[in-house]
Amino acid sequence: MKLQGIKANFLGDSITEGAGVPDRAFAFWNVLKRNYGLAEARCYGIGGTRIARQQNPSNPVYDQDFCSRVEGMDPDADLIVVFGGTNDFGHGDAPFGEMSDRTVDTFYGACHVLMRSLIEKYPTSTIVIMTPLHRREETKADGSKPDLCVYVKAIREVAEFYGLPVMDLYATSGINPQIHAQEKRYAPDGLHPNIAGAERIAERLGNFLLAL
Repeated sequence: MKLQGIKANFLGDSITEGAGVPDRAFAFWNVLKRNYGLAEARCYGIGGTRIARQQNPSNPVYDQDFCSRVEGMDPDADLIVVFGGTNDFGHGDAPFGEMSDRTVDTFYGACHVLMRSLIEKYPTSTIVIMTPLHRREETKADGSKPDLCVYVKAIREVAEFYGLPVMDLYATSGINPQIHAQEKRYAPDGLHPNIAGAERIAERLGNFLLAL
């Protein structure tokens, strides 16, 4: 797809919001805007938020699930990029669910609701789903929920159901904080990409979009 001069919306969590970089000028979507000539790159990232609805709400900011924020996004975007799921694994309390779910109360169901809502709102736009990055801890020691890779597989499965392209950062970003050299270079806190990490994501995403 053509990137020069387009308008793009970026829906996400703290990584989209800019955690890990000094300010939003270094966030991956701003790097993408500068390097590929986007006319607008609008940030809809809120730190701590999840795709699925929290069953026991505890914070009015963190509890703004992705599905509830689609309506408030600018309607004239040529491109919508969704980047989430790591907080569902990290601290969300919604059940994981199964592929047949169609409500926001499980992770699987919320993925369906989110993607369908985006398709209905932006029927002629390009919608891209990005999987979570690797993180330092990807397994719950108490076995309370599936490993992060299982969340990633669910995102891929639901996106495939709707025919949406998936930028698989889990598989192709080259960022894995479990490897010390990559953690030091790209995500020193084990989760949030720094400037170098954001630049890598922007490069991967830009090349992916150009190939669509």
